[in-house]
Amino acid sequence: MYRAAGTIAAMSPPGSDARWVVPVVLEGQLVRLEPLSLAHLDDLAAVGLGPAIWHFTIARPMDRDGLRAWLSGVLAAAASGGELPFATIDLASGRAVGSTRFMAIAPEHRRLEVGWTWLAPAWQRRGLNREAKLLQLEHAFERLGAIRVEFKTDATNERARAALEGIGARFEGIFRNHMVMPDGRLRHSAWYSVIADEWPDVKVALVGALRR
Repeated sequence: MYRAAGTIAAMSPPGSDARWVVPVVLEGQLVRLEPLSLAHLDDLAAVGLGPAIWHFTIARPMDRDGLRAWLSGVLAAAASGGELPFATIDLASGRAVGSTRFMAIAPEHRRLEVGWTWLAPAWQRRGLNREAKLLQLEHAFERLGAIRVEFKTDATNERARAALEGIGARFEGIFRNHMVMPDGRLRHSAWYSVIADEWPDVKVALVGALRR
């Protein structure tokens, strides 16, 4: 049902100099995840500057220049090979309406994190985020050969935690005083994961939920 478009990364053996995770386009019925670039700035600035989007993150872009600075930082991290950021494209409108990424990439352990996910409010609760997670998990487990995909979120972000549990991720615990937020608050982070043994059942449930 879900297929990746474009070049697919093959898993590099431990110790290889080749990157394990390389840019790829992932497309479903509702969303297309494509490598994030400065070309997405206008779309993201039009929908992505509300304070509610960034409340639980360490980023605080309040205007177009702030969002450009955030985007430039994301692209610099991507250039180093440590992250692969995506623009989340709403297929119905063709517009970029959010972002997500692969990060904390550890090829020697066949592990990565899906994080920094945000979606403009008008596109929330419409299945886009759930399908994006399905596409990312499918790519990680079925094409990269990952054995673990992890997620973390602010422990007080009940909506994000419910969404992670809704896709079948398992709660693993709280990292206390994990981050210092821009306002000085000490953030506790809640960790979740899906492992390879769980993926077949998680995928069935996700596909079923999207069909409903």
